[in-house]
Amino acid sequence: MLGEYLPILLFLIVSTGLGLVLLVAGWLLGPKRPDAEKLSPYECGFEAFEDARMPFDVRYYLVAILFIVFDLEIAFVFPWALVYRDIGEPALWAMAGFLGILVFAFIYEWKKGALEWE
Repeated sequence: MLGEYLPILLFLIVSTGLGLVLLVAGWLLGPKRPDAEKLSPYECGFEAFEDARMPFDVRYYLVAILFIVFDLEIAFVFPWALVYRDIGEPALWAMAGFLGILVFAFIYEWKKGALEWE
């Protein structure tokens, strides 16, 4: 019975080994030219500041919401489209409601100016 798990074990060993070999090869063969800009902390596209409680521009949050809206749309619409013939017309109305909510979220983002980046 344990022999059935041998291909899985071999796959895990080979994939882990390949991952480690690629990581070590990149570390050994990659260029190492550190400078102050590469080693500095990166925070949301602007210079680091002292106060961690300083408010962010609302556009960062709106872009995050926009990403979630489109990510959810693809994550749910694609599998639904693959099995649409099997699930019938009630699923069409359920998906229409779901897409209506997503369109409402997109219009909200548009009205708030998240699509107009300076």
